[in-house]
Amino acid sequence: MDRINDEVAALLQEYADLIAITGGDAFKVRVYEKAARSVGGYAQDITHLDAAGLRHIPNVGTSIAGKIEEFRQTGVIYQLEELRVKVPAGVRRLTTIPSLGPKKAMVLYGELGIGSVEALEEAIRAGNLHGLRGFGAKTEENLLHGIELMNKTGRRVHIDVAMGVAEQVVAELSAVGGCRRCSFVGSLRRMKDTIGDVDVLATSGDSAALMAAFTGSSLAAEVIASGGTKSSIRTPAGLQVDLRVVHQDSWGAALQYFTGSKPHNIHTREIALHQKLKLSEYGLFDVETGERIVSADEGEVYDRLGLPWIPPTLREDSGEIEAALRGELPVLVSEADIRGDLHTHTDLTDGVAPLEEMVAAAAKRGYGYYAVTDHAPNLYMQRMTREKALAQRERVRRLADDYPELRLLHGTELNIDPEGDVDWPAEFLAEFDLCLAAVHSHFGQPRAEMTRRIVRACENPYVKIIGHPTARIIGSREPVDADWDEVFRACARTGTALEIDAFPDRLDLPAGLVRRALDFGVLFAIGSDAHAVPHLGNMRYGVGTAQRGWLTAGRVINTWPVDRLLEFLRSG
Repeated sequence: MDRINDEVAALLQEYADLIAITGGDAFKVRVYEKAARSVGGYAQDITHLDAAGLRHIPNVGTSIAGKIEEFRQTGVIYQLEELRVKVPAGVRRLTTIPSLGPKKAMVLYGELGIGSVEALEEAIRAGNLHGLRGFGAKTEENLLHGIELMNKTGRRVHIDVAMGVAEQVVAELSAVGGCRRCSFVGSLRRMKDTIGDVDVLATSGDSAALMAAFTGSSLAAEVIASGGTKSSIRTPAGLQVDLRVVHQDSWGAALQYFTGSKPHNIHTREIALHQKLKLSEYGLFDVETGERIVSADEGEVYDRLGLPWIPPTLREDSGEIEAALRGELPVLVSEADIRGDLHTHTDLTDGVAPLEEMVAAAAKRGYGYYAVTDHAPNLYMQRMTREKALAQRERVRRLADDYPELRLLHGTELNIDPEGDVDWPAEFLAEFDLCLAAVHSHFGQPRAEMTRRIVRACENPYVKIIGHPTARIIGSREPVDADWDEVFRACARTGTALEIDAFPDRLDLPAGLVRRALDFGVLFAIGSDAHAVPHLGNMRYGVGTAQRGWLTAGRVINTWPVDRLLEFLRSG
């Protein structure tokens, strides 16, 4: 379930966007953007904070605290509503196109009356932007590419959005009398990068009560369909949720069927047919007699087909069934295997929580080690300096005394420049416990140059992890173009780990490349890339991506004991 923090953060960000669109003061835009990040990343629920408590949130002053209080009391922010009237919703939608900023969106609306993504695409293809100041041929090309990226994602949402909705639905239904079992299924159970619809499966002695609770939920902005065994709703944000209720004795077969994927299910049904069996969401049946053989337990369904239980994250018909038949399914890394987080940020750069709060939250998660890796100086907007880094290191050392069970590591996230160089000279890099390096600019370099750039970073003896290697932002930025096999060879040769960045809009390295990299002997790190205390929980999505890439715990360096990890970090 979304916290009120997330709802308020979204409103403050929208307010900042609308100020920018209408030509407001740039400083004010930044103030509200910072406040939005701080409120969204604030660990404590703001529901019951008084005015003083709200002002205690970083970047929230008296004016913004007043707007938050106004929203809590009335459900609206009056000044935001005023701006919404001035700016059509379609124009706001235009600003979500990668490479199109607020000012250009208003130019399009003011000069040509373009108020939707569809109208913009039509205008570009018709040549109507020719001669419009600031919209040359390259800009038009970039806009069309940005629209294509948006269309690829469509109405799909990031996995954390779908997970929040699914877990709220499951919790609400599980509390209904008569509900025996309830779980989300579909692509969410398989931990796909993005989710189209949320699928929920339940069993109950009183289907009508479950359906009434489902369609009456606060999440049900619209009831799309309502029936005895299946109902569908749409959330206020437009996400469709489907609920299916099955008999208890069909639970296992239904769980297998509705988890999918479709190709995996087709393959398992073919195996059943070869054994003169029929597999459906109702059970596994003898074809000749119609007798139901097994259905209540998912593991028993697989077992009767001659297969071990196959983890949902592998069910894509990409070799998992063949591996299962050979007895070669990997024991996948799990969240329980993770001993620490090696990629996090604080308010020293672009995080919203101070070092002390992030460390306390890491200790609360039971980690054995924790690295703070704030940005290095070549990401200029973060204003990092050598002096700030040294001061933070001293704070980390002092905090270590308060957490004897948690090994604190002082690291840095370096910037890989177009030539493959990184921030700071070697003698300064040698003083960090951990150096992670990533591409943060010049994303359009040709394939050969990008490959050399990343390989050269791998060859730097102080760089031990390449962060979010493809630099993709799901739905906004395509992966960089590189010869990944060459990169994987370099990582294996130099002993450089590749990160699986767990932030829901990254999930980078993607699962397909993770699996490919395994053949080269590459090591991995799963990092939350947390910029706030709640973000530490993103680790689950990184683990899900690792599982989809067939990754085992032994290949993930932050599952290792601290002594082994430190030996790895000091090597080279």
